[in-house]
Amino acid sequence: MNSEKNKTVGATLYLVATPIGNLADITERAVKVLTEVDFIAAEDTRNSLKLLTCLGIKNELVSYHEHNKAAAGERIVARLLSGESCALITDAGMPAISDPGEDLVRLCSNAGVRVAVVPGACAAVSALALSALSTSKFVFEGFLPANKTQRKKALSSLINETRTIIFYEAPHKLLATLCDMKEAFGSERRISLCRELTKLNEEVIRVDLGKACEMYSEKEPRGEYVLIVEGAGEATSEEATFPADPEEHVKLYEAMGQKRMDAIKSAAKDRGISKSDLYKILLQNS
Repeated sequence: MNSEKNKTVGATLYLVATPIGNLADITERAVKVLTEVDFIAAEDTRNSLKLLTCLGIKNELVSYHEHNKAAAGERIVARLLSGESCALITDAGMPAISDPGEDLVRLCSNAGVRVAVVPGACAAVSALALSALSTSKFVFEGFLPANKTQRKKALSSLINETRTIIFYEAPHKLLATLCDMKEAFGSERRISLCRELTKLNEEVIRVDLGKACEMYSEKEPRGEYVLIVEGAGEATSEEATFPADPEEHVKLYEAMGQKRMDAIKSAAKDRGISKSDLYKILLQNS
């Protein structure tokens, strides 16, 4: 390794990717940075202490997570402005991706603090590569809202998305999410369910949404999941897959949790007309 090229410098926030399961996936540069920075900011200091202990790294740990990010972020930026260096790590994977580190990066950017990345494991991209679905174009949605109405609304906005869609989901919410996906996308839409990636019990299940709902109605989900959902096919997005009757079309979106005017807007987009034009049609037919 060229030690000068990879020199750890002060007044810099390092986004350091950590393994998502297999400790051997840590990079040489990540170990170097975690060892050399002035302090490490971690989502869960208890989990991170275990990782650092395994790596033989003794360094100052400070807490930075969703519930303290406002105050902790300001303290971290103040130390960076004073010339110290900091490595930001999350529980697993790349910091700032579906992670409160996003806010710390923004704070540093606003304060003129340099941010550098030490790349490595990422659950979303790893699952996408394993999915056997299209990887040429994709969109990352992260965690869906926990509220059922908001979750259905989020899914309804993706009905005509032609790119492969990536979601994260916790085991206790998996079945409800799969059933809502089935309702929104149809039972034949393909999905790849990836769990425990790089761990001993790694599993990739490639089925359609109808089968996925059946499976997890009968067995308990275990571990954190990455869900890779097939995008809408060209025929699906271009042909009329919605009710011919405008009012029924609007009611379809209302059933997914959208308010009346939002449902009209979504239906109008499907039909290739303006929201106001569809509203006039509905008035005429009432």
